[in-house]
Amino acid sequence: MGLAAGLTALVVEEGFTAFERPSALAYLAAVAFSAAGLVHRLAAAGRQRSLALEAAGPVSQPLPDAARTFRRGRFSFVLAALLLAVAGFGYWQAQQVVDAYEERAAGATALSGRVTAVDDDVLTVKADGRTHRFETAFPEDFPVGTRVDIVVDGDWKALVAEPYDVFGWELLVLGGSVVGLAFLVNGAAGRARSRRLRRGPLPVLHVLVREDDEDGRTWVFAADDREGSRPILRFHSLYAFEDEDDSEGFDAEEDDPDADDAAAAVELGKLTEILRGGGPTPPLREAVLYGVPYAGAEVAFVARDDTDDPEVAVECSVSAVKPTVPGLLEPGPRRRKRKGTRRSVDEVAAGMTVTAGRRTWRAQGFSRAIGLGLLLVQGGGIWAMLDDGPSWSWLFLVVGLPWLVTVVGTALTWRITADHEELWVTGAWRVRRVPWSVITSVGQSDDGISIGRAKDSAVEMAPMGWAWVERRLGHEPVVERVVEEVRALLLRPELRPLEEAPAGRQGMPVGPPLVALSVLWGAAVLLLL
Repeated sequence: MGLAAGLTALVVEEGFTAFERPSALAYLAAVAFSAAGLVHRLAAAGRQRSLALEAAGPVSQPLPDAARTFRRGRFSFVLAALLLAVAGFGYWQAQQVVDAYEERAAGATALSGRVTAVDDDVLTVKADGRTHRFETAFPEDFPVGTRVDIVVDGDWKALVAEPYDVFGWELLVLGGSVVGLAFLVNGAAGRARSRRLRRGPLPVLHVLVREDDEDGRTWVFAADDREGSRPILRFHSLYAFEDEDDSEGFDAEEDDPDADDAAAAVELGKLTEILRGGGPTPPLREAVLYGVPYAGAEVAFVARDDTDDPEVAVECSVSAVKPTVPGLLEPGPRRRKRKGTRRSVDEVAAGMTVTAGRRTWRAQGFSRAIGLGLLLVQGGGIWAMLDDGPSWSWLFLVVGLPWLVTVVGTALTWRITADHEELWVTGAWRVRRVPWSVITSVGQSDDGISIGRAKDSAVEMAPMGWAWVERRLGHEPVVERVVEEVRALLLRPELRPLEEAPAGRQGMPVGPPLVALSVLWGAAVLLLL
């Protein structure tokens, strides 16, 4: 794609004679980089294929019947057909607008006039002793005093320079055709790889598999990795059934509507679980992997649906196989703490020791990054709303600014201090004292904490981090660690600090200074207008 984009841009930029321009060096660099990346990927895939064949040994087995009749790419083809139909409809509508204008303009009177006024996006044009007004998308192209050509037919009139507006339809055509073609190519590529998978006996590997409870992705582990600590492959998969009609030369029974309904129900249930997320962590399952696993390959595997169920199921990949390298974007399931899982109090308490001084949890990098980002948004919002002078949009400042200041102040400087008698919870506006004796529960609420009290409303504080980013980077979210440790102190009083926290160590709310800063910033914006 990068190679094609580079060549296309070069041709558009005055053809191949543009090599004399300095910008051509950028195109050549893009082409060279794309070509090097393509060669590297092909070489890496070749090495992965040879290593997989070596690990599998000389043994090969035919693909299970269910996998041989699995239709790869059907969903992509359906989406491609729908999107291309939408693009075709958009093109038809745009053509209708163009034809209507050309038909009307053919019988209209052509005039030349002078722009006398420009009011926002409305032009006032005087032509043939009459005044005409036109809406325009680019009023800056028609300064006062310039001459413009218009066509007039009774009450209908139009600028020759801007005869019609089909931008919305063009955008629909562009989006539908690009995404539709992408799905079409994806389906065709998947179907071609699936056919190659069914050509003959395949090498087999004994592996362990686990489905991700967050996005339904299948993770493949080595057979001796019983803890599931180092995933080696990842892909999405769907169940395959034997009783589909085989139109590619394999023997098959007649279609069974009940079986088709069961297959659809299984796939729908799996999609529902993916969208819902959460739930218990799926167990590792022993499986037999068919095919040569390398980047971009297609595979199938046979595994039990449940560790206690003797029946086995066949699943086929519906996305290209990708090697797993724990790192920035793909930390893998071992380094990512799964939603819905919680360490026991005993496990958390085992890692904590009694201290004489206070225990403190405070804002760290991820939380402060949120706060700084929202602070910039706050400053830009104040500038944008005050820039046009007094208007109804100032109501947004009155309604939204207190909430934004609260969120920014909490994200920047939240602090929880635990001593022997109570918790001190520092938010954006005040420090709350919560005695241990009145705390009934400690829970997590999205990226914040909720501390329940016996005879009063819960103390809540958010945001305290960016949990999903921290998981993707392979770190334990700060808010989860705080909730677990505070809960352990609540249920294990012997772990609480022996001393009380001094007033100077309980944190300071920054909400009031942020309000003052916002007022000063707003005043500066008004003075600069």
